Amino acid sequence: MLDRSEHTKSIQQDREDLAAAIRLAAYFNLHEGICNHFSVQCDGPDELYLINAYGWHWTEMTPQRLLLIDGDGTVLEGEGEVEASARNIHIASHRANPRHKAILHVHMPYATSISMIRGGRLLMAHQTACRFHGRIGYEEEFGGIAVTKEEGERIAREAKDNAHIDCMFLANHGVVCSGPTVAQAFDDLYYLERAAKQQVLAQSTGQDLLIIPQETVELTARQFHNDFEEYAGKHFEALKRLV
Repeated sequence: MLDRSEHTKSIQQDREDLAAAIRLAAYFNLHEGICNHFSVQCDGPDELYLINAYGWHWTEMTPQRLLLIDGDGTVLEGEGEVEASARNIHIASHRANPRHKAILHVHMPYATSISMIRGGRLLMAHQTACRFHGRIGYEEEFGGIAVTKEEGERIAREAKDNAHIDCMFLANHGVVCSGPTVAQAFDDLYYLERAAKQQVLAQSTGQDLLIIPQETVELTARQFHNDFEEYAGKHFEALKRLV
């Protein structure tokens, strides 16, 4: 268990990382207005989360502007309100898979476009896509804006039933990328959009995609996984210098 000083230091680091991830999402145009949301579950015995307050533009986000909330969504620290859909999606998703310390939800253009296609899937036609092999889930039905606790739990059910899933495509909605650190979750978010963009651009030619053989897909996925934690950390530190 963390002592008080370690707990305070841990939460401050979470604040800095989460605020940077939000500004980076704006830098890369992954967000949509002020309506998407990122969260981190704080270390320690209590159910506490950091989440962005509704109303701030993502370029304005600072560590101090993040809200600290409890498992009921009550604001314990910070000024502002938690959007209802943010509260419902994130609390349910963190509870569904405790391995996911960071949960990032956006309507980023290219990945979201795949969620708008009937039976849309990220296809294994580029090495970047292969990093997500076996780690993607698909919520096939759109249930409206997640203004109820029940809708948040419905969205999170795939993560609860399949603990290996880190990235979710939400039909007619957007995506959720989750991970044990902000760095790993953001690395997935960044490269998921890159993979989706590559696929959409290739499909726009009207030509058939050259799908990678399954054996090679599995090999490439293992190669990515071997260095994922180290690479994601270095990538995130480099990206933070941009913002």
